[in-house]
Amino acid sequence: AEIVQKVRNSQKPFFRPSIDIGVHSEELAVLMERCWAQEPAERPDFSQIKIFIRRFNKEGSTSILDNLLSRMEQYANNLEKLVEERTQAYLEEKRKAENLLYQILPHSVAEQLKRGETVRAEAFDSVTIYFSDIVGFTALSAESTPMQVVTLLNDLYTCFDAIIDNFDVYKVETIGDAYMVVSGLPVRNGKLHAREIVRMALALLEAVKTFKIRHRPNDQLHLRIGVHTG
Repeated sequence: AEIVQKVRNSQKPFFRPSIDIGVHSEELAVLMERCWAQEPAERPDFSQIKIFIRRFNKEGSTSILDNLLSRMEQYANNLEKLVEERTQAYLEEKRKAENLLYQILPHSVAEQLKRGETVRAEAFDSVTIYFSDIVGFTALSAESTPMQVVTLLNDLYTCFDAIIDNFDVYKVETIGDAYMVVSGLPVRNGKLHAREIVRMALALLEAVKTFKIRHRPNDQLHLRIGVHTG
C-alpha cells in the first residue's frame, strides 16, 4: 500500500522500484524501465512486450507465459474500452446539462457560471418587452383534457421558438399560455430592440393564422399581444 501511494502521488523524482542487474539481465531491466515511463507514449505496447519476453524465454516453456500475457493484453484492451465508454457517457451527460442550462439562462450568463465566475447584476437603460397570451384560453382549457392542453402549448411554443430564432431577441419565460420575450438584453443592440420585437410579433401573428389545434382543428387561435419599450 505504501508503494502504491508513492506512485499515485507523482512526486518528483517519480518513485520507481529499484532493479538489481545481478538478478535480471540488462535487456529485461531496460524493458521494465520503459514500462514505468511517466509518459504513456514512451511505454511499449503488449505486442512489443510479448515479442521480447518470448525471445528472452525461448529456452523455457512459454505456454504459461503466453497465457499470462494474453490475459494481461485482454485486460488492458477491456479497460481501454471501458474508459472510452465511460468518457463518452460523461460527455453526453455534460452536453445534456449544458443544453438545459442554456434553455434556462442567457448564453452569456451560462458561460460565466460554467467558468465558475460570479454573475453580476446589470442595468439596461433601454429594452423592449413582448407579452402575449391566448384569447379564450381559460374556456378552451375547461373543455379540454390536461394532455390536450399540454400538447397545444407544446405545439404552439415549438412553433414560436422556431420563429423567434430569426430575430435579435431572448425568450425570458413561458407561464401557462403567457409568452414573454425581450430584445436589447442580455446583449445590447442600440435602438434596434423595438424594431426586432415588432417584427417578431408580426411574424407570430402570421404563424397563428395557420396554426392547427390538434384536438379542435376547426377552431382559430387568436393572440393578445402587448409591447413595452423603456
